[in-house]
Amino acid sequence: MDHGTNNPEHTRTGAFSRTGSLGSSLRKRSFSISSSVSYRIDDDIGSEAVSEAGDIGDRALQSNRHSVSSSCRLSLDLAMEGGSVIHPEDLHKVSVASPVLEDVTSPLPLDLLKGPGDEKQEKQRLPMSLEYISCLIHLAVFGILGVFTRYLLEKLFGPSLLGVTSNETIVYPNLPSNMVGSFLMGWWGVVFKGDISQVSDILAIGLTTGYLGSVTTFSGWNQKMLDLSVDGHWVQAILGFLIGLFLVAYSIIFGIETAKGFRWILKKLNTRPEKGVPSCNCNWTLNSSSRHLVAMVILLLVLGVLLSVSGLLLKEEFSSGSSGAQLWLACLVGPFGVWIRWFLARLNGRGLGKSGILRWLPFGTLITNVSAACIMAGLSTIEKSVRAH
Repeated sequence: MDHGTNNPEHTRTGAFSRTGSLGSSLRKRSFSISSSVSYRIDDDIGSEAVSEAGDIGDRALQSNRHSVSSSCRLSLDLAMEGGSVIHPEDLHKVSVASPVLEDVTSPLPLDLLKGPGDEKQEKQRLPMSLEYISCLIHLAVFGILGVFTRYLLEKLFGPSLLGVTSNETIVYPNLPSNMVGSFLMGWWGVVFKGDISQVSDILAIGLTTGYLGSVTTFSGWNQKMLDLSVDGHWVQAILGFLIGLFLVAYSIIFGIETAKGFRWILKKLNTRPEKGVPSCNCNWTLNSSSRHLVAMVILLLVLGVLLSVSGLLLKEEFSSGSSGAQLWLACLVGPFGVWIRWFLARLNGRGLGKSGILRWLPFGTLITNVSAACIMAGLSTIEKSVRAH
């Protein structure tokens, strides 16, 4: 009688030995895959981060749902620790050729990789279609508010009030709004973006892409400098470009540094000793689908009011021939510009071709700004020809 074959203890020992061997093999493979992916990612992370510093468009919604910030090693180890046996050949399905982190997918069943709170978190989110609609509503509302802010800043610093800016000088009318928007980008888009995302990811998108994207303008600044060059003021045009770039860049830096200082003050004044981080009021967090729906309905009503008022005032100002019609027309078409900019921003950080060259260049934002500048130049040409006749 062969005792080695029928001994239950020996059978269990052999099974555990094979499982342990498989687990060791999986961990070795996971370390190899993780190091390969990490090497490829770290090689391009600097340029990709620069390109995606502003926005990544609707890719942000997808990345929030399918977060792959953890490495393949952690995913495999979590599955092994949960007692799941995975065939080693399945590991070859993991793609390590993709240079973008969010494109790295796991071949494991999703149920094995979900944490204990993931299912609850998915139930708290809106369906993808409603989330897109909510994001578009946020972008439209904050985009209109950004148009209002830019108009008010132009009037405040313009010749009629403070007299700081002028169409005939290098201190162009859009300079204050570009500086203020860049300064706030340092606050809301860099330092406090994570805190805002804890309240609502869509709110962070609305504030950065919608509001700050409408406060700042590349096409308006570019057009003013082109007008100066066409009128023969080449020196002023060149200085305007240089000064505009310098002031906007340092406005972002100044915004980041002041936001860090303000965050440090908050941390000192209001911290929890056990964690040492600022305590926050979680009552404002949109942590349920019902709260998301309420916020979406409220902003939808606000959007309807803004569009209705803008349409009525546009009709009134246009019939009277007042220059205020430009503001209300901008409020009506502003949401479409914000949506286009948001959708094109998904090209940021992708680069060209399969190899992803020039990934540091935000092609989505570049296409948007160049297109807007061309449209502004065409409208300016039409305006001058009409005035000439």
